[in-house]
Amino acid sequence: MTSEGRHIEVRGTVQGVGFRPWIWRLALESGVNGRVSNDSRGVTIEAFGTEGALDTFLHGMRTAPPPAAEIRSLSWNAIPPEDTGEFVIVASRLSEGLEVSIPPDLATCGECLAEIRDPSNRRYGYAFTNCTNCGPRFTIVREVPYDRPATTMAAFPMCARCRAEYEDPADRRFHAQPNACPECGPRLQALSADGELLLGTDPVRWAARALVAGLIVAIKGLGGFHLACDATSPDAVARLRRRKRREEKPFAVMVRDLDEAESLAHVSPAERALLESTERPIVLLARKETSGIASDVAPDTSLVGLMLPYTPLHHLLLAEAGRPLVMTSGNLSEEPIACGNAEAIARLSGIADGFLVHDREIESRCDDSVARLIAGRPTVLRRSRGWVPRSIPFDAPFSEPVLACGGHLKNTFCIGLAGAAYLGPHIGDLENLETLTAYEEAIDRLERFLRVRPEVIAHDMHPAYVSTVYARGRSGRKVAVQHHHAHVASAMAEHGLSGPVLGVAYDGTGYGTDGSAWGGEILRVEGAAFERLGTFRPIALPGGDAAIREVWRIALAMLSDAYPEGPPRDLSLFSGIDRRHLDGVDRMIAQGVSCAWARGVGRYFDAFGALFLERPVSRYEGQVAAAWNSIADESEHDSYPLVLDPSHDPPELDLRPAVRAAVSDYRAGRGPARISARFHNTIARGTGALVRRAFEESGVVPVVLTGGCFQNDLLTRRIIEELAPASVFLHGRVPPGDGGLALGQAFVASAIVSRGGN
Repeated sequence: MTSEGRHIEVRGTVQGVGFRPWIWRLALESGVNGRVSNDSRGVTIEAFGTEGALDTFLHGMRTAPPPAAEIRSLSWNAIPPEDTGEFVIVASRLSEGLEVSIPPDLATCGECLAEIRDPSNRRYGYAFTNCTNCGPRFTIVREVPYDRPATTMAAFPMCARCRAEYEDPADRRFHAQPNACPECGPRLQALSADGELLLGTDPVRWAARALVAGLIVAIKGLGGFHLACDATSPDAVARLRRRKRREEKPFAVMVRDLDEAESLAHVSPAERALLESTERPIVLLARKETSGIASDVAPDTSLVGLMLPYTPLHHLLLAEAGRPLVMTSGNLSEEPIACGNAEAIARLSGIADGFLVHDREIESRCDDSVARLIAGRPTVLRRSRGWVPRSIPFDAPFSEPVLACGGHLKNTFCIGLAGAAYLGPHIGDLENLETLTAYEEAIDRLERFLRVRPEVIAHDMHPAYVSTVYARGRSGRKVAVQHHHAHVASAMAEHGLSGPVLGVAYDGTGYGTDGSAWGGEILRVEGAAFERLGTFRPIALPGGDAAIREVWRIALAMLSDAYPEGPPRDLSLFSGIDRRHLDGVDRMIAQGVSCAWARGVGRYFDAFGALFLERPVSRYEGQVAAAWNSIADESEHDSYPLVLDPSHDPPELDLRPAVRAAVSDYRAGRGPARISARFHNTIARGTGALVRRAFEESGVVPVVLTGGCFQNDLLTRRIIEELAPASVFLHGRVPPGDGGLALGQAFVASAIVSRGGN
């Protein structure tokens, strides 16, 4: 039969996931000869055989890739046939191109887990066991293409047995770049609080015993250090809070397995799948009353963040400790996660009672990802380990590379080029020099991986954001993108929507084109352009940013607006506020002095939560709003009155009638659970009114729900119900909050550049 040749290019996450050995086996099964290699953009194959054999080969490639692989594109063209006589895997080669194929870090697979539990296996108890289906990837790579010399594993020459596995195409460790064993690979060490080596100890057993004894241990993981303690010990958790300076923000908890997770929280089948996914995120779950977890792990919320072990070290430690462990980022509040041994000892010695470290360097900091079910769908709330640097495909390719610098809070940046956008790892709040340095380093690293230095720089409109200042310091064309326009565009980019769409963008605060704070916006978006079709009546923020922490100020301002004759100050919330302080803020509101005006739906959550939960202060961003959400009685379906005021441009949703009705409910003895549910239903009903009016003005188009408020499951479900039968899109792979902002900035900047704008 006549032989043919095909040059095949595969793009996507196809390096470091066992793709080439899988191609080798598929070629043998299909009767195809030729060669396969990695390059800077993905995988290249030159295949030779009959037309039928080549068709079978391509069909298998499209239908059953390895579990961790993600094929974004597969193309081929005819080439002259060759009589190679075999199919071989050849060395990686560099090529011109702008794509990166580094996979995310992968959770330990079942086969490797079985090995570390088998006393007869040479990797029994070895904390760095991995294969092509699992192990570190993004966090250890220094250059592309992804080969061992370009990773931090270059410091560990393979022993003869590991080398044999690495070179055998039939072995599951063929070209597993982090391949290692106890003879040749990284090693664990136990260190005292001041960094002194503890000799004669089994490091894992030492750490487990320290944790059981109530001590705090800093543990070096994949993308940085964790601070760990016994999650069932109130004293240990309180000590960790005090030392880490983290007042009330919830801690994540790592559990041994699914059975332990289900003993601590209510876990649905969809949540079980999310816990067990290759990405292994922290999953927010409804906590059981009988969980035994210390209440201070997640005070003030009915949710608890659980995750399963995702490295052999975690599996070994959890098995030895025999209890759930707090696993929180290894840093002081607002600092970047520590990733180097010396750095961790310098920064964490005042927190940790000891250190469990190893000698494999971490090249890229990468915090744990966070996810939960929103309206029954898995939603990433913090996109980092497990997802980064997996790309988001773009239907309309970037005409020029774009760097989008993200926002100020929960920062993530994005680089867009060719047909994909690459979100960097979660950076966090850009509040200090250390975090800014980590941000700049992460951008430089991804630019190096992509071999690009973008000349189009997108940023938020807020002039004081650190990310904006950074953007303006870069050379190139600057594109300022309005905050909520970027939120809507982020959802559009995720779902491949070109527009027009109607975006419901609800969050706390975003800089508006008029200089005021937006956050309750209905926007009609089509690429580079948006039109504002609805918003919420603003409330004052007396003292500006001080009001976001001292939320009683926002409650007083909301009452002052709802009661022109004077706010009712006899409500319980105000009984604990110093009278002189209360009078001073009252005067600020009455005179409009030092009062920013905010339209954010999140600010209404703060105000209602402060007032009816009698919570004057928010210890961390969104705390009171989240508590107000979690208390709602879902069986309550009544709502409060409101007014859609068309006399403003754009029309405003006026919640003053709802405020007065809620105060009446409160005075009548109706509990906060009922008032919260009615508040949620009111926001949903008001959203429906705004959207329907927008439809009348601009036609019926798809609706996207975006912004930090759509991390609220109840609000999201109620709004979807209110908007039926409209076509509604939610975030999934990209956070609805500010962690997804950069993707939208890149989308908008690309549209502006494509049409020739500035």
